[in-house]
Amino acid sequence: MSQPLMRRAASVGASLALLVLSSCVDSTILEVTDPDVLNIPDFNTPAGATPLRNGVIQDFAVAFAGSTNVDSYVVVSGNLADEIRSTDTFDDRLFVNRRVDLEANPSMLTFYRNLHRARAGATRALGILTTTAPTPRFNLGELFALRGFTEIYFAELYCSGVPFSVEDGVTTEFGDPQTTVQILNRAVASFDSALALADTSTRVRFTAAVGKGRALLDLGRFADAAAAVAGVPTTFRVQTQHSQASARQENSPWNALSPNASRYTIVTREGGNGLNYLQTPADPRMPWATSTRSGFNSAHTNLPVQNKYTRTGPVTYADGIEARLIELEARLQGGTQADRDAVFAGLNTLRTTNTPAVTAIAGPAPTTQAAAVDLLFQERAYWFWLTGHRLGDMRRLLRQYGRAAESVFPTGEQAPPLIGPYGTAVNLIIPFEERNNPKYQGCIDRRP
Repeated sequence: MSQPLMRRAASVGASLALLVLSSCVDSTILEVTDPDVLNIPDFNTPAGATPLRNGVIQDFAVAFAGSTNVDSYVVVSGNLADEIRSTDTFDDRLFVNRRVDLEANPSMLTFYRNLHRARAGATRALGILTTTAPTPRFNLGELFALRGFTEIYFAELYCSGVPFSVEDGVTTEFGDPQTTVQILNRAVASFDSALALADTSTRVRFTAAVGKGRALLDLGRFADAAAAVAGVPTTFRVQTQHSQASARQENSPWNALSPNASRYTIVTREGGNGLNYLQTPADPRMPWATSTRSGFNSAHTNLPVQNKYTRTGPVTYADGIEARLIELEARLQGGTQADRDAVFAGLNTLRTTNTPAVTAIAGPAPTTQAAAVDLLFQERAYWFWLTGHRLGDMRRLLRQYGRAAESVFPTGEQAPPLIGPYGTAVNLIIPFEERNNPKYQGCIDRRP
């Protein structure tokens, strides 16, 4: 080594030694404030209100229809209903599709937690924002509305007995098991709070109105449900938003139903009683196409592809079409031919004024109440395809219209490559992990 190079090396070594020595004395140069990280106390301030609210909105989107973890409400409820079929190798999802109880179900546990996270997060955020950021009031109303929808989803998907525990980020107060009716009444109360706080926001007001109408419909309070949605425009729509910014923000139905080796697939006429979703030509409300893709279990081949959603597309959870269908169902309760004629005309109005238009149903209107109910629920299924409505409607057919479960849910032998008969479940059992709650001892009942 030349002398100049040796002197430069010695100089660098001395500098490094000095830096190490100085760092031992004063480490503050390593202390950096990360502006992207909020600690729990930071949310209890006006500045923390917006990120806290945004977090609840995103948690709701994940539970309803988000994430590359495909088991969102739209997917799980459709799997138990007749919209979606599992193409997995895991018993977790296959048993749900097969209508077989599985209390210890890891795949379904994540979804259950996500739904509780959205519900509990909304409650916690409301407590904070009411003090730190009480205006605009419609922000609080929006959180009440989102909480109301999570409560509906618990009531429509699970057996009676879901407990709602309360958490503040430090401690947990275990909740008592709630009957399905109690849960739906909680939802109505959440939507009433949202309506009281909607103020100038028509979006929040209409969202809460449709949610309240849906909860009242589940309770069999048809006239009240129609009154709740009367002012909602048919053109109204509210959706969860999705993107590829992170895995949890992606569109869950797309991830579940569209890529090769997906865990699920769309299905038609499942188990004999399933509706004809995959029509040729395709109904504009249920766009689909043939493909050569396979399921996660490669024995499932040539699976159809849904064209309703993209990887980053939005998912509707309440709209004006639902408002009109609630009103039509309330009218049908009159039971006269005039009522059936009016409902038939209303269904065709929705079809022909839609964009794109749907061909009107050929007349005449049904002449029996049973046939009119069949038509109304078929139309609901087609309008709400892959939006998380179908399971609740199938349960209502049993609970409110006296149908037998085996005339509504998929039954008989499963179609190949699956083997074995369908079971008898009409709802999901609450995950085993809820037994950590000392107040919870299992489902109160398994009635629809």
